[in-house]
Amino acid sequence: MKLYVYEHCPFCVRARMIFGQRMIPVELEYLLNDDEKTPIDLIGQKMVPILVKDDGTAMAESLDIVRYVNQLSGAKPLNEHIRPEINGWLRIVDTYRNFLTAPRCVQLNLPEFATETAIDYFTHKKTPVYGDFKQNLANTATYIERLNSDLIALSPLIAGYHGINGEFSMEDILVFPILRNLTMVKDVAWTAPVSDYLHGMSRLTRIPLFDRPI
Repeated sequence: MKLYVYEHCPFCVRARMIFGQRMIPVELEYLLNDDEKTPIDLIGQKMVPILVKDDGTAMAESLDIVRYVNQLSGAKPLNEHIRPEINGWLRIVDTYRNFLTAPRCVQLNLPEFATETAIDYFTHKKTPVYGDFKQNLANTATYIERLNSDLIALSPLIAGYHGINGEFSMEDILVFPILRNLTMVKDVAWTAPVSDYLHGMSRLTRIPLFDRPI
């Protein structure tokens, strides 16, 4: 099987997690961010992740991929119950997390930004959504202050690194990719429970964190 992804994409991390945790081999194919032709040819629109199955058919939608691969593994279905506290935390962090990550991911030498045209494409597409990248970088201290407070709020909701609720579940599929992306941000005050969870889940799913934060 082949999985088309971007390194900075949390939806792609969702799909990668189930392969890593269930120890199912998959070929990762990194697309340039301005490559519209490949995803459109595969699924009719520009989006990732895209899984090309062994039979050559392609499927999109990260959670559909997670469920499909989990079924292939022969494991029991993932617990899909999401605690209201987790949903609430995700909604809050979603209001500002991209202001921190969007202007940084283009500076990290990621494969999807290997060309200037790919960087320009992403910047042009995302600036209307997230605002001016330079201004967001200038406001970093404000966003980090909010994040640090939200990490404190998340800490008591974490049962351990094997799973945020005690077992590997859909909560991990939703939360870990967001936290993992935020490791590209320098000077975040990671609490011990969140840091332990991040590094443990990284080992469990075989997805490295960003080790050169900006």
